[in-house]
Amino acid sequence: MFLLQALGSNGSGQLGLGHKEDVSTPQPVLFPPCLITPNPHPKLRSIAAGGNHTLLLFSSPNTLLSSGDHTTGACGSTPTAAGAASEDNTSEPPPQFRPVDLTALPDCFQIKHVAATWTASIIVTSSHSSQTSDTCDKVYSFGTGSKGELGLGHVTLGTVEPTQIPNFPPPGTRIVDIAACMGHVVTVLSNGEAWGWGAGRKGQLGEPAAAAAAYSPRRIEGVGFHVVKAVCGREFTCLFGPPETGQMRVLGSDKWGVRSRAPGAVAVAGWKEVGAGWGSVFVLKGDGSLLSWGRDDHGQLARDELGRVERIAVGSEHALALTEAGDLVVWGWGEHGNCGPIQKLDGEKGERNKIASTEHGIKITKIGAGCATTWFAIDKKT
Repeated sequence: MFLLQALGSNGSGQLGLGHKEDVSTPQPVLFPPCLITPNPHPKLRSIAAGGNHTLLLFSSPNTLLSSGDHTTGACGSTPTAAGAASEDNTSEPPPQFRPVDLTALPDCFQIKHVAATWTASIIVTSSHSSQTSDTCDKVYSFGTGSKGELGLGHVTLGTVEPTQIPNFPPPGTRIVDIAACMGHVVTVLSNGEAWGWGAGRKGQLGEPAAAAAAYSPRRIEGVGFHVVKAVCGREFTCLFGPPETGQMRVLGSDKWGVRSRAPGAVAVAGWKEVGAGWGSVFVLKGDGSLLSWGRDDHGQLARDELGRVERIAVGSEHALALTEAGDLVVWGWGEHGNCGPIQKLDGEKGERNKIASTEHGIKITKIGAGCATTWFAIDKKT
């Protein structure tokens, strides 16, 4: 049986639990019938969390759900956004995940990637051209973006309907990765280029730094290698080359030493997964070791006693690790309950908890982290 569990910040209903209270113990997310009735259940592919909203992408064709603050447009057009009343006809219904209205998109498309800034959502679609039979990618955004987060130019700073970013990506290229943080978005193209838009004053979109914002996608110049992966922090971007090379470049603010304390290629080579918080970077190596640097005033960086790690997820100021032993451990700044029940341990700067384990008769299939939110999908063994 598939279950998605969530905990942490929930003041706008971004956890989709049916209420708006922060929680420090995992609670089951509420889904619409289209996700509950199929057998087998669709597989959860991606979790993208903004400041007060969350997107869930499932493997069944174009099943994209949202929950949270719909006033920004970042949840798209949903029954909640349309002002649907609750059963007692009071105001809006209890917060839970609902399908995003994608009828504005052309037919015969598949969603490849999803990402979220503080108040905006971005989706990447793939479709076949009826004229050339080639496959092409398109990028759509919705929500609010006063600093160009939508990538739709200076005129469109807010929309509830998924709107295509024009003339992007460049002809002959595909989008292989997308990353976003509070105010900027970065995409990685099949030709090894990185393009970004949104806030760029700190140089997170490369040089020259955007004095105010980049309202349309622009190429990040001077990287020096073929980019395959990007992660975004609050005011920085970290670009990675192929894992075997160890190539990496950090752009933007050096607050918390994210640039100056970055390790060399030898330490990064062989990475398996990478992630970034608001002020930190994490690199999971193929041997199960976890490397991190940056902000650690609330214990955000990797713990030494984790053992071999299989997967990671990095939130704003906390992180999760699924260990080889089957434990799901979360640590860092947990003021909203996102690290589990608050407990101060000797020598610890923040909170640390084991919130799930295969010892409990479950299989953890997906983990995720957002702005003080924590997520994990499980299959219960029957």
